Amino acid sequence: MRLLKLVPDDTNIKFLKWRVPFYVISILLIVASWGLVVTKGLNYGVDFAGGQEITGTFEQTQDAPVAELRDTLGALDYGEPVIQRFGEANQVSIRVRLPESAEGDAAAANRISEEVIAAVSGNFSDFRVDSNNTVSGKVSGEFRERSIYALLFAMIAISIYIWVRFEWQFGVGALFALFHDVSLTLGMFALFQLEFSLQIIAAILAIIGYSLNDTIVVYDRIRENLKKYRKMPLAELLDLSVNETLARTVMTSLTLLVAMLPLLFFGPASLFGLVAAITLGIFVGTYSSVYMAAPILIWLGVTSDSFVPQETVADRQERKARGEV
Repeated sequence: MRLLKLVPDDTNIKFLKWRVPFYVISILLIVASWGLVVTKGLNYGVDFAGGQEITGTFEQTQDAPVAELRDTLGALDYGEPVIQRFGEANQVSIRVRLPESAEGDAAAANRISEEVIAAVSGNFSDFRVDSNNTVSGKVSGEFRERSIYALLFAMIAISIYIWVRFEWQFGVGALFALFHDVSLTLGMFALFQLEFSLQIIAAILAIIGYSLNDTIVVYDRIRENLKKYRKMPLAELLDLSVNETLARTVMTSLTLLVAMLPLLFFGPASLFGLVAAITLGIFVGTYSSVYMAAPILIWLGVTSDSFVPQETVADRQERKARGEV
């Protein structure tokens, strides 16, 4: 039985033919994404915006009813609550975002926490409050700052790794592709005002890892072909390399989408932002590996002899001593 091939072996798509229009579109999308982030802002969750955190225990229940709690607290109209198991299976952490009017107002924060506790206790008589704290704006600001540092450090460290493994042009190309992917993800969250929390930082780091993995596969094939086809024009060589890795790229992306799409459409609301970010990241990461990371090598000065070792004076003298022309 013949194996199914989504990408035929003789595929020869001229990707580089459209590199300029696609680059223009991508740069416009990056500018638009950051414009949305600056003008509309991100809809920060409790982790980044501050709020009320309540931990408690269900004394007569083996497992905390997280789904029922989410429905109960969602009716209070304080945004999407963050509810997680905390410690034992019957212990939970409940975080509710405070309205802007309650920021810095201890009395308003206490009133909101009392409403949350009353709503939970009214539906679950065995609920015991263990702690009731306010997540201040200062702490949330530290979370935002450290998250930004984590993303920047990940991108820079990845670029340095690729620089060392290949050449500096490849490091710059990978960094631009990653910046493109992160920018479009942030733009989507600013446009649709999806909640931006620590979960989304984890999703962006996953996108960076996926995009990097795809980019390295393409770059590795480009480096091999630069050594093999020294007289081939660079644009044709890049097309050849992308086409040779296209089957792997398509299969990897489709495999991930098979897992992500059911979660996106039928998964719990608490995971929607995380899954939406990763799903978008699959598309933009695949796109950037083909249309961002590869074409930029032409403009960064990579040539067909970039990986050909340069002959030194000593090498030339040794070759003459052996009688080689």
